[in-house]
Amino acid sequence: MKKGTFKGGVHLPGYKDVTQGLEIVTAVIPDKVYIPLSQHIGAPCSPIVQVGEEVKKGQKIGEGKGFVTAPVHASVSGKVVAIETREHPGGSFVPCIVIENDRREEWEETIKPRSNPRDLSPEEIRKIVFEAGIVGMGGATFPAHVKYSPVEGKKAEVVVLNGVECEPYITSDHRVMLEKAERVVAGLQYIMKAVDCGKGVIGIEDNKPDAIEVMEKAASGIPGIEVMSLPEKYPQGSEKQLIYSCTGREVPVGGLPLAVGVVVSNVGTSVAVAEAIEEGKPLIERILTLNGDGVKSPANYLVRVGTLFSDLIEQSGGYTGEIEKIVAGGPMMGKTVYTDSVPVIKGSSGIVVYKKKEQEVSKERDCVRCAKCVDGCPQFLEPTTLVKLAKRQQWEEAEKNYALNCIECGSCEYVCPAGIPLLQYIRRAKQEITAINRAKANK
Repeated sequence: MKKGTFKGGVHLPGYKDVTQGLEIVTAVIPDKVYIPLSQHIGAPCSPIVQVGEEVKKGQKIGEGKGFVTAPVHASVSGKVVAIETREHPGGSFVPCIVIENDRREEWEETIKPRSNPRDLSPEEIRKIVFEAGIVGMGGATFPAHVKYSPVEGKKAEVVVLNGVECEPYITSDHRVMLEKAERVVAGLQYIMKAVDCGKGVIGIEDNKPDAIEVMEKAASGIPGIEVMSLPEKYPQGSEKQLIYSCTGREVPVGGLPLAVGVVVSNVGTSVAVAEAIEEGKPLIERILTLNGDGVKSPANYLVRVGTLFSDLIEQSGGYTGEIEKIVAGGPMMGKTVYTDSVPVIKGSSGIVVYKKKEQEVSKERDCVRCAKCVDGCPQFLEPTTLVKLAKRQQWEEAEKNYALNCIECGSCEYVCPAGIPLLQYIRRAKQEITAINRAKANK
C-alpha cells in the first residue's frame, strides 16, 4: 500500500469524533417528499407526471434532454400533490415534485434483481447507470454515465474511487466503507468494466485506519484493485488532487481526468452503481451525516431524496439553542442555507448545524503579503492577485490569471491572517467570467 499527496493544501481539525463511530441508521420517511428536478450538473429535468397522479417508489418522474443529464425518481409511493418552485441546497430555487407518502412502499414493477449481472456489456452497464439517475455523490453531482462513456482518442487506464472525505464534520463515506465495503468493491468492478479498464485504486486518508483495513479485506484477491492510504490533508478529496496523490499524474489546466487516463468516482456512487446493476434500484436514497454543535443528536442517516433538512433535525432531537447557520455539505465547500425547509438531494453528503456564539465580528484587513494563501492553494494560483482584480472588476485579467481553475476549496481563506474573504471574491470573478463567456457564445 503506497502513500502519496499533492502540493499545497492545509491541515484542518476534523470534528469527526462525534459521528465517525455511529452506525448508519434509517431516517424516518416523511409524510411528504420534495424532489428537485435539478439534482445534477447538466440539463435540468422536466416533469413527466402530473398533479394528482399516483406514483410508485422508484418510478421515473422527471427526465432531461441531451447527454449530460440524469433522470429523477420518486423516493416514496403516493400522490403527486404539487409541482412548485422551492429552495435548493445549492442556493437557488428550482421546480420540485411534491409527493404525499401513502406509506405503502410499493416499488415500480420493473424494479427487480437482475440475473447474471456480471455478464452485462459495458454499454448495458452505462445505460443502467443512466436510467438509475446516478450522479457523483461526493457533492459534484456530475452524471455518472457521462464519466463512464468512451471518448474518442482517450483511454481510461485507472479508476480512482474517492474514499478520502477530507471535509470536517462529514463521516458518511467513512461509514459507507465500513458497512458496505463489498458493495463498494462490486461497484468499482462494474465501473472498471464500463470504462474498459483493468486497474482500480481506492484512495483513503490515513486518519481512517479502520476503513482502510475493511476495504483491503473486501478487495483482497480481486485482480487489479488496490487500496491506497493517503496522508491526511485538505483538499485531498478534490478530483485533481486525488488523481495526483494516487497516480502521480497532473490533470492539465482546463482538462478532464480522462486527459491523463483516469476516471474518478465517489465510494457512495460505487455503491449506487452496484445496487442499480444487481438490484435494479434507481438512486432514491443516500447516506448523509448530520453534525455540529447546533443539533442535539448528530447521526449518520440513510435518507430518502426529498426529505427536508428539518425532518432530519427533528429526528435528531432538534436544535440545541439559537442557531448561527446551517450548512448544506461541509464547512469548507458547502453552502449556507437560510432555512431548514430544504430537501436532501443526490449530492447531499452532510448537514452541519452551528449554534450561535458570542463573538466579535471579524473584519477584513489589508493584505500583509505573507503568501500563506499562495502556499496553501492546491491549484498553484495567486489568490491575492485574483482578489485585487475582482475588486477592480477586471474580469478579463482575472481569467488570464486562471480564476476559473479555482476549485473553491477555501484553503486560501482558511489560512489568511488578514481575514480577507478570498473565496467570496474569487467566486464572484468566476461568475462574471462565466457570464461574459456565455454571452459571447450566444452572439
